[in-house]
Amino acid sequence: MSQLIYFMPTSLDGFIAGETDDLDWSAPDEEVFAFINDLHRPIGTYLYGRKNYETMTIWETPDVIPGRTPAMMDFGRIWQAADKIVYSKSLETVSTPKTRLEREFAPQTVRDLKTQLPHAISVAGPNLAAQAIRAGLVDEYHLLVIPVMLGGGKRVLPSNVGVKLDLLDERRVGHGWVYLRYRTRA
Repeated sequence: MSQLIYFMPTSLDGFIAGETDDLDWSAPDEEVFAFINDLHRPIGTYLYGRKNYETMTIWETPDVIPGRTPAMMDFGRIWQAADKIVYSKSLETVSTPKTRLEREFAPQTVRDLKTQLPHAISVAGPNLAAQAIRAGLVDEYHLLVIPVMLGGGKRVLPSNVGVKLDLLDERRVGHGWVYLRYRTRA
């Protein structure tokens, strides 16, 4: 059975985006990017909401990114190799290969995917992840804590839900970033 992983960078005070949705504060350096790549290699399927998917489509053509680095190009290859499922009621079509569009997040469908797929599945974005967390589908939480406080914005973890976790790994990476890996307690 495959694992559903919620991997997300977060500010020290628990936000994925500030009030303006600006993400520049979370841009990783080459060392952190290489670390992220190693974490993403086992992922064979990404689950996205519309907004997160639209942000990630740049990885279909990473050669157009100004200032691209070898680690960024590597991430592009990892991302392109994986399947993607996009959950959106407003998106008409998807623009990348190996991508399918679903209108609604269906917990049972994700449970079925977990039993059928031989590789890890990643859920990205706090809104879609909140649905998966509330449905009890997330097996592991991989948080990359960035040494910055945003003071408000979009929370990385949902409110009004409790989950007991076991710490599996913790590491310092880059300049003050901390990686935390938790498993949902049975």
